[in-house]
Amino acid sequence: MKEVTIYTDGACSGNPGPGGWGAVLFHGDKRKEISGAEPHSTNNRMEIQAVIEALSLLKVPCRVTVYSDSAYVVNCFQNNWLKGWLRNGWKNSKGNPVENKELWQKLWELMGIHEVTYVKVKGHSDNPWNNRCDELAVGAIKQMRAAGRD
Repeated sequence: MKEVTIYTDGACSGNPGPGGWGAVLFHGDKRKEISGAEPHSTNNRMEIQAVIEALSLLKVPCRVTVYSDSAYVVNCFQNNWLKGWLRNGWKNSKGNPVENKELWQKLWELMGIHEVTYVKVKGHSDNPWNNRCDELAVGAIKQMRAAGRD
């Protein structure tokens, strides 16, 4: 099984506000950078979207390590929140509907294809690939604004 390393980040200019996401994928000596933006989003939505977009690029089932500075994304899997949501009909521990349900559903679908491990990294610190993802996410917001799409 191919091994892939992915770094992801999301950003928002205001929360909610214009949002961007970025990801860097590594397989062997190959590196691919991707990014995108939405005119109205939240930081949490962009964090999830970054992982979805990166996993969506993989053409065959892979063993993937995702590095993210998002406690929201990492804790969802390390603390089995998603399995609880599935068991509770997409309700959180307080009985309220899960926020960003459609994104979590898409991510869960992709995780059915790949063997994914999540690792929390400290944001805006000394991790060059997390910093690069932040640059990509912020840059995608700027590009969208420059194109007048916000």
